[in-house]
Amino acid sequence: MDFDLTSEQQLLQDSVRRYVDKSYSFESRTALLKAGKNGSADNWGSFAANGWLMAGLPEAFGGLGGSVLETSIIAQQLGRALVLEPYLGCAVLAAQTLAACDNTAQKERLLPLLVEGSSRVALAYSEPGSRGMPETVALRAERSAEGFTLYGLKSLVMGADGADAFIVSARIAGTQGISLLLVDANSAGLERQALPLHDGTWVEELNFDGVEVGAEALLADAGKGLAVLQEGLAYGIVVLCSGLIGSMERTLEVTAEYLKVRKQFGVPIGSFQALQHRMADMAAEMEIARSMLHVALSSMVNDTPPVRDKTLSSAKMLICRAAKLVCGQGIQLHGGIGMTEEYLVGHYFKHAMVADLLLGSSDSHEAACAAALQAELRA
Repeated sequence: MDFDLTSEQQLLQDSVRRYVDKSYSFESRTALLKAGKNGSADNWGSFAANGWLMAGLPEAFGGLGGSVLETSIIAQQLGRALVLEPYLGCAVLAAQTLAACDNTAQKERLLPLLVEGSSRVALAYSEPGSRGMPETVALRAERSAEGFTLYGLKSLVMGADGADAFIVSARIAGTQGISLLLVDANSAGLERQALPLHDGTWVEELNFDGVEVGAEALLADAGKGLAVLQEGLAYGIVVLCSGLIGSMERTLEVTAEYLKVRKQFGVPIGSFQALQHRMADMAAEMEIARSMLHVALSSMVNDTPPVRDKTLSSAKMLICRAAKLVCGQGIQLHGGIGMTEEYLVGHYFKHAMVADLLLGSSDSHEAACAAALQAELRA
């Protein structure tokens, strides 16, 4: 896989970088956080107008037909600004899961609305006991005369605020395997509770107490939804990791600038060899993480789903741990000011801590890799 950007990809990268540099300052992000908002409608409209919501979706449904690389390029630049808008939750996780499903009628109805930014769908797959892994599903769907009735709980639903519908993983009574159902956000019997995360973003917990949906809500053949769900989650992991690369880049830039202006004993502290060594270690960790992202991107294109999923688990584990290290060292090198809410470097560390737990923690993915290796040895 060629990782040298084409002229079109370079233009895409530059356009997103210009947008976040000019229109997504730390001060504007702080204002949104203080207002308790997950982004703004104006920013989301700009994402749609610039084509970022459609970059990785099929042309047949209004997208641009780009690859996962284009989506990764966008995410990396958005990660530099720690954007609050639900690009990961709605534009990637839900949209790619929907694009991978078999229900053509629902794709034709919803995907054009998603790419133009006039509607949002969120993916509700995680449960309190699943630790972010897709295979553990307790929510049940009982067959009814009109379709299905849902009972159960979903947690950590990213992009739920402002979503018009949810893609929900469930187990249909009398059917083996996991199924995916589309549920209207205003359905009777659906209780929603907003929950703040440590980095200032918000998720929701959804309680399905007799929520009824029609037969047309089934997005893939009954019991065949896990592969579809894993396709969406694969995109999500790549995008999450790409954003962390952008966060690490910006942390290194901000820290290097600070070391040049902060003085001790009459000289910039950046002249101290010990601090230079720590900056070098941070840069090395970031580049290792970037190389692992390249491995993950290549696997998305070239590998079978089982190999891809094992590679992505390794990438999620390594990149999240590198982000926590790099962003944590950024705080250390800033000293006391790095701990304050008014200074941006601490927000990158908070985001890294939250990202480590989303879409399966590093520990969960490490366990998944170990299980896959043991299965290979037994085979």
